Amino acid sequence: MSLNFSLLISRISETNVQFQQEAVKSIDKLLTVRNWLIGAYIVEYEQNGADKAEYGSKLEEKLAERIDQKGLSARNLKLFKQFYNTYPQIVQTLSALSVLPKETVQTVSASLTNKNKNIADRAVPTIQLIENLSFSHFVELLRIEDADKRQFYEIQVIKSTLSVRELKRQIDSLAYERTVAASDKEKVLASLQDRKDIQTQAGIVKTPYVFDFLGLSDTTLGSESELEDALLADLKNFMLELGHGFCFEAQQKRIVIGGEYFFIDLVFYHRILKCHVLIELKIDGFNHTHVGQLNTYLQYFKQNIQESTDNPPIGILLCTNKNDELVEYALGGMDQNLFVSTYQTVLPSPDELKLFLQEEKRKLED
Repeated sequence: MSLNFSLLISRISETNVQFQQEAVKSIDKLLTVRNWLIGAYIVEYEQNGADKAEYGSKLEEKLAERIDQKGLSARNLKLFKQFYNTYPQIVQTLSALSVLPKETVQTVSASLTNKNKNIADRAVPTIQLIENLSFSHFVELLRIEDADKRQFYEIQVIKSTLSVRELKRQIDSLAYERTVAASDKEKVLASLQDRKDIQTQAGIVKTPYVFDFLGLSDTTLGSESELEDALLADLKNFMLELGHGFCFEAQQKRIVIGGEYFFIDLVFYHRILKCHVLIELKIDGFNHTHVGQLNTYLQYFKQNIQESTDNPPIGILLCTNKNDELVEYALGGMDQNLFVSTYQTVLPSPDELKLFLQEEKRKLED
């Protein structure tokens, strides 16, 4: 095919974009290694420095004052030290970076303690970390003290190319614990990896909801009203668990149908989807009669409450467990905006979390 002016423009543009992207990746990679090396030097000095006693606990402040370079504040220097201590395995990538002198690689490699080497052996492959995570990703991960939980999010970033913002959202919404708690873990993982439906009706429904902030076990709840009161007593954490966009409107919302009074447990308005969200709480497993009750409330809201500028309301039935096949049949013919989900007030045990993480790491390695 002969080269014409339009094709020339196309080739130049594509080449420019491709190499710009590669340049950004290279810069991110080198920035990450630079920060790690600075942390390594500080730790090495704290352990073996000839005059370390002169500077004591104010080492980072005195370094920042003397160096006086942009990006090397005392706060950042402490962060770099934490980065080195948390990710000692990055030493494995140093020899692959031709910009570093061999002496630097050998010196830093020798400084790793046996403890750090053991951490490195258990970790996610280093080359995948460096290739897929920017230093901003690492900053978010450093907030997590538990190594197993941190590795789960490392795997998520590698598998799904998560942005820093999405990584932060997943950490804050307890995606790790929620995934392990779910009966269908693959389904939850798939929803984490594909966030395109987040602003749809189905996208706002979590599986399961985790109400661990209540400090209650599932077996101590005596009634729906007790659970409801406990959630509203800690409305801030409850709203955080529901997700972005929920605005609280009413508890035990009274409606009148044919002269009879009915009460909807909780009513919210979703400011992004522009619709009401009706939540019914149950302290036992799913029962098909619950669906009919919530569907009645949805139809009432459509006819009597919904404004002309609103979208149709959403109903969420929350129960302790559910039979998926029974749910499928029970929802047949019902309002398409009616959803059934589960909740729990206790997070999975550490052993359950570890087993799940080991399986995810195996998949990544395969």
